[in-house]
Amino acid sequence: METENNCHNCDIPMTGNFCSNCGQKQYQRIDGQYIWTEIQETILHTNKGFLYSIFEIIKNPGKTAREFLDGKRVKHYKPLMLAFVLSGINAFISLRILGLMDKLRVYYSATPNMNSEFMNDYLSFFSSYNSLIMLLLLPIFAVFTKIAFKKWGQNYYEHIVMNSYILSYFTIFSIIVVFPIIFIYKIDPENIVLVSSLQMLIMPFILIWFYKGFYPNRPFRNIIWKVCISMILILLGYIAIIIVGIIIGFVIAYAQGPEAMEYFKPQ
Repeated sequence: METENNCHNCDIPMTGNFCSNCGQKQYQRIDGQYIWTEIQETILHTNKGFLYSIFEIIKNPGKTAREFLDGKRVKHYKPLMLAFVLSGINAFISLRILGLMDKLRVYYSATPNMNSEFMNDYLSFFSSYNSLIMLLLLPIFAVFTKIAFKKWGQNYYEHIVMNSYILSYFTIFSIIVVFPIIFIYKIDPENIVLVSSLQMLIMPFILIWFYKGFYPNRPFRNIIWKVCISMILILLGYIAIIIVGIIIGFVIAYAQGPEAMEYFKPQ
C-alpha cells in the first residue's frame, strides 16, 4: 500500500529526497513553490548551477574547469549545455539587438575583392554566428588542444569539456564587454570588424589564463609554449574550414549552372 513515505512511482520506501530505486523526487503537492522551481529548471536551471557557474568562470575559468573534471560537479551547470545556452544568447544579441549581420553586409559589400554576394553573405554569417560556429567546432578544437597538451593527463573528452569552458568565458566576455561597447557607442560597420579583430587577439591571453588556472603547478613558460602550439593549430584549422566552405559553395553553384555562378561574381 502506498504511503507518504513511499515513492509514488514504484512504491519503494523513501528515506531521502529521491527514490533509491527509480530516482524520482519525493512527492510535492503542486503549489506556487513547485511552479517557481519548474520555471527555474526549464529556463535557466539556476538551481542546477547556471548563475553559479557563470560567476565562477568569470573569476577563474581554468580553476572552475579543473574542479568540474575532478568531480566537484553538484553546484556546476553542465559545461556543454552552458556553452550552448551562452552561444544562443550571444547570437540573439548579435542579430536581434545589434543587427550585426546587416551592418557587416554593408561593410563587406563596399570592400574591394570581397563584394561578391557570396563573400558578403559568407563573411557576414561567420562574423555574426561566430560563437555558435565555435560551439560546433568544439570537437575539432579539442583535437588540437589534446595534441598541444599531450602527456599532461587529460583525455580527448576532457579536452572537449575544457574547451567548453574556454568558449563560455569568451562568449561571456563578448556579452558583457564587447556588445555593450558596440551598442553604447553605436560603432560603425568598419569599426565593428576592428573590435572583432581585437577581440580575437585577446584569445591567447584568455587561453594562458585558463591553462594556468587549470595547471597551477606547471611552469608558466611551458603553458605559454603549449598555448602557442594550440593557437597555431586552431588558426590553421579555422582557415581550412573557411576555405573548404568556400570551395563547397563554389562547387554547388557550378553544378547548378551559370545563373548560380552569378552569386560569386563581384557586384
